[in-house]
Amino acid sequence: MTYAFAVLIACFLISSFSGLYLLFVSLKPTNELLKHPYLSMQPFNRFSVSVRSSILLDYFFRLFFPNTQFWLIGHANRILPHVIPSQVPVKIKWPLLGLWGCCFIGILAMIVIWVILLTR
Repeated sequence: MTYAFAVLIACFLISSFSGLYLLFVSLKPTNELLKHPYLSMQPFNRFSVSVRSSILLDYFFRLFFPNTQFWLIGHANRILPHVIPSQVPVKIKWPLLGLWGCCFIGILAMIVIWVILLTR
């Protein structure tokens, strides 16, 4: 229980820091380099928060699961074929990995905590 809670808190802190860094420092260079197709319709800031999040999630899926063609990951790979993950610099990759990777690990840690609490 303590380990799962520590992982959950660490994921929250890393995800928060990565999200803030992405928002205030590296969002513009990320969008300029990765060029999501939605950005040809209107600027990033004019989209709703959910669409902005889905754009960042597409970037995450393309960079870290480039050969998958299944479900949401496959959709991201089909709409971003111009992005070659090996050529994207680490300064663009790490905020996306920190934000979305820790979100997914944090969800798993939360499920573990709930299972432990409900089975006591």
